[in-house]
Amino acid sequence: MTTTVRAARPRRYRYSPAVFWRGRLRPWRTRRLLEAHLLVAFVCAVVAATSLSLSCRQTQRGADALASREAPAVQGLAASRLAALRSYQEVQYLVDRRLLDVAGSGEAYRAQLSAADQGLSRIADRTDQDLGTVDGLLATYGNSLSLGTSVYRDQPLMREQKLDEAHSLLTRSTVGLVPRLHALETVQLRHAEATAATGRGQRAGWWLGELALAALALTLCSALFVLRDRCGRDWNPYLLGALVLTALLAVVPLMTASATGHGVDAALVDLRWITRASGRGGLAGAQQGVTDTSERIRQELTDGTWSGRVYEGTFVGGLLLVVLPVLGLALRLDGDYWRRR
Repeated sequence: MTTTVRAARPRRYRYSPAVFWRGRLRPWRTRRLLEAHLLVAFVCAVVAATSLSLSCRQTQRGADALASREAPAVQGLAASRLAALRSYQEVQYLVDRRLLDVAGSGEAYRAQLSAADQGLSRIADRTDQDLGTVDGLLATYGNSLSLGTSVYRDQPLMREQKLDEAHSLLTRSTVGLVPRLHALETVQLRHAEATAATGRGQRAGWWLGELALAALALTLCSALFVLRDRCGRDWNPYLLGALVLTALLAVVPLMTASATGHGVDAALVDLRWITRASGRGGLAGAQQGVTDTSERIRQELTDGTWSGRVYEGTFVGGLLLVVLPVLGLALRLDGDYWRRR
């Protein structure tokens, strides 16, 4: 009886990509991977921190310049223009009602002249424009009003001449006091708009900062996965803290800049209204409107002053964002790989 011996079949190798790559990866490859994560995280953190800090600083500077210089200059010029117009209106009221001889009748127009002069004095250090010509015109205009209402009040012809002269100094096309003040307002408004505008560089800074934060978040998540999968480390507090800080820096500065931008835009709308206030519906009402609008502008721009604290927080947070990933990965590399070399 013959026995047939069958040859043993070769055992099939079960192919598994995970087993294959884990077999191929050696400790030095993990070290190189962690070092690459360290380098990428450091670069992204530096770019993000620098871009966000500069962008926040530019936004804050624009809002501060608008609040401290540009907006008060526009408001002061508009207030001076309306006060000058109101002074002539008060004189006309006295002439029409024949009240020039009444004691104390000229106090109203003198108060308006004083308001116009004080308005120009307050904004002298807040504008780069030359106010010398306007100051001289205002002084000459006030002198003509004083001569017409005081010195020549009993001489109708001279009084009328001086008042006509004052009206010409006030309203003469292009070279009069009111047209000059209005031209200064228009130029100052353009300065305010240019100061508050967000340029291409600033927008690019925000985009660069946000993209760098997104890349940093991906790098941190990848580093946490590598530490857990290859090093047996479940959590790294430094990387987790950096991940939370990345999320905060991606949201808080941008929201603050957006809120500040809305306040600045609202203030610019009010400034445009102020430059158009002509007193056609009543000079007293126009003056009160300018006063109320100026107070609203001050409030709109004051609401954005907390952006300074956000800028300081962004600067400190940016420094921590650079330190935490480097510290977390460097300590792990030093403990697991660098000392063994």
